[in-house]
Amino acid sequence: MENKFIVNDLDLYYKDFQALKNININIETNKVTAFIGPSGCGKSTFLRCLNRMNDLIDSARIEGSIIFDDVSINSMNPVDLRTKVGMVFQKPNPFPMSIFENVAYGPKCQGIKDKKVLSNLVEDSLRAAALWEEVKDRLNKSALGLSGGQQQRLCIARAIAMQPEVILMDEPTSALDPIATAKIEELMSELKKNYTIVIVTHSMQQAARISDNTAFFLLGELIEYDKTEKIFSIPSDKRTEDYITGRFG
Repeated sequence: MENKFIVNDLDLYYKDFQALKNININIETNKVTAFIGPSGCGKSTFLRCLNRMNDLIDSARIEGSIIFDDVSINSMNPVDLRTKVGMVFQKPNPFPMSIFENVAYGPKCQGIKDKKVLSNLVEDSLRAAALWEEVKDRLNKSALGLSGGQQQRLCIARAIAMQPEVILMDEPTSALDPIATAKIEELMSELKKNYTIVIVTHSMQQAARISDNTAFFLLGELIEYDKTEKIFSIPSDKRTEDYITGRFG
């Protein structure tokens, strides 16, 4: 199986505090990989390492290597990296502009000016995010008028419009109701045909439902990483079993 990311001996410090300890993991192409673990265990911090978002934090220092498609991410321009590795955050964060402009914003910043090209890209991205049928008649209306679940799918469409290879999702459904959550989960199964998806989730049920591989983090360490069905049925580490069966967390 081809790997999209190969992470070796990764440590991350905020000043003197070590937030991630010796992380080694391979993230497979065109799979959904879930990161689970209690709050504050390092899963979101690690997710942000994959597109160098931690570079924006002055006190953060990273050691070890992350290889993306055979290239060290440290040798890449961070903007190029974040174009290839898109991100969807916990709370939907549409821009205060029209639905169309939200999706077209990134491609326009990259210099795409042709109206027809932009319209096609917007439609394709909204279709890929399973939102087109709901918004096609109000593309010029403010994105802030959409429901929370629609706003989150719009943010996914916005990420797709940049034609990434990877979509990172940091608890993308934690602010949504069960129906909106189910739509996003369904969407992930579709998206993995064309993208590699990495999701941080606080819901073990969600990880079990949607992911191919699951990584369990605890206190900044990667305790166990395997096929999702193995992690949830016969974990190798007692700490994984204790977390999954609700003994702590």
